[in-house]
Amino acid sequence: MAVARTLAIALHGVDGALVEIEADLANGLPAFTIIGLPDAALGEAKDRVRSAAVNSGCDLPPRKVTVNLSPASLPKHGSGFDLGIAVAALATTGVIESAAIDRVVHVGELSLDGRLRPVAGVLPSVLAARRAGAVAVVVPSGNADEARLVPGIRVIAAASLRDVLIGHGARLDPVPVEALEPPMAVAPPSQPGDLADVVGHPEAVEALQIAAAGGHHLLMLGPPGAGKTLLASRLPGLLPDLDPDAAVEVSSVRSLAGLPIGPSLVTRPPLEAPHHSATMAALVGGGSGLVRPGAISRASHGVLFLDEAPEFSASVLDALRQPLETGEITIHRARAVARFPARFQLVLAANPCPCGQGGGDDCTCSSLTRRRYLARLSGPLLDRIDLHLTVRRVGAAQLTEGGSPGATTLEARQRVAIARARTAERWGDAGCPVTAMAPGALLRSPRWRLPAADRAALDRALERGAITMRGYDRVLRVAWTIADLEGDDRPRADHLGRALYLRKGI
Repeated sequence: MAVARTLAIALHGVDGALVEIEADLANGLPAFTIIGLPDAALGEAKDRVRSAAVNSGCDLPPRKVTVNLSPASLPKHGSGFDLGIAVAALATTGVIESAAIDRVVHVGELSLDGRLRPVAGVLPSVLAARRAGAVAVVVPSGNADEARLVPGIRVIAAASLRDVLIGHGARLDPVPVEALEPPMAVAPPSQPGDLADVVGHPEAVEALQIAAAGGHHLLMLGPPGAGKTLLASRLPGLLPDLDPDAAVEVSSVRSLAGLPIGPSLVTRPPLEAPHHSATMAALVGGGSGLVRPGAISRASHGVLFLDEAPEFSASVLDALRQPLETGEITIHRARAVARFPARFQLVLAANPCPCGQGGGDDCTCSSLTRRRYLARLSGPLLDRIDLHLTVRRVGAAQLTEGGSPGATTLEARQRVAIARARTAERWGDAGCPVTAMAPGALLRSPRWRLPAADRAALDRALERGAITMRGYDRVLRVAWTIADLEGDDRPRADHLGRALYLRKGI
């Protein structure tokens, strides 16, 4: 009996590899064997395939069926291979022609009655199929909108295995079935409030705009109720819409995480705010079998907000150090490596001490206790934070005094967009759309080096050890961002002074 072949996609992070599904029907005792490093969920596909085939009107004969997933050395995970296995196995019986499926990618989970269940990760799977040169991809009807977001490849949506077989030329009577839809998602959070709602924090509002314009990381230190969470929630609204490449990347990560996308790509920067009890796998990604994206990947091209940062495990916080520098996270397992994007803006919020009063009259913490508490934020991590902001409580006079309201979110976003446009015009050719991505060598090159008189204070801070070489470059980046916000071609001495103050308070 001839071997039938079709295609599927094995995902490892946001990257996908083409998998050839080979099915062979041979004489022997009835058996259904799947080989090629399947996981437990994939190993159970044989039972789903047999039941779905029976209920679709094309039973597999009581013979030996062997399915090989090639390359055999590549681990395969999940139930998304069900449809490809069923189509290849039925092609060996003559229900459909093998030539009709050999260049078609099949993605979908089978229910016992033959209907197709939506699966996670369809968007990156279709992207991988297009890159691999597949002519078409078959997906469940519940994933159709997501799959059609990828141009340049034919997407075929089907509600059942019978519909797929009919589409490949099987002589079966169509039977209408109700398509299975993805699980109802949790209602999206309400729209964040406006920046104009922030009262009494002009310096903090300005720091937020600097962070948004330059893609800088931010630490806010202040007592409970000072407004740290309020300020952090306003930052995503200041960021411009995602460009097409970033939108595809963000949507792919959401698809891998099993989150809804909708009929169009995600165009607004995401916000992730995990609880301080989050594990390392929850924050950076991982898992014992199938590697899932963590909060830093779901926050890519957006904001990762860690409230009560000293309450996080020290090892979890220090795991952020490498992604902050590289913009991606690579998770290594014995048999595979998974890569996820992690180009996020980090916002940390912390109380000055365990009781939160920070040395005031009501503070019950000793100086040693306060130092130990803040020492949970390691020096190497803090060295990667561009802006260090002290947020103080708002007084009654600030709440009740009149005056013109501050900038709205829309006004601030327009200002940020203009600053980013200046940055992109200056360094876009070097791959630096925001100043936070500008390498130190570029900032210190003869073309962009600032006059010695302007950077005198910064040089003195470096000489006496107040900042590191990494901190030196980060102060320069913040100064360039401030200059872009104010419409200046180059940072002045006062810009460097403000950047140094935002960095170290000096």
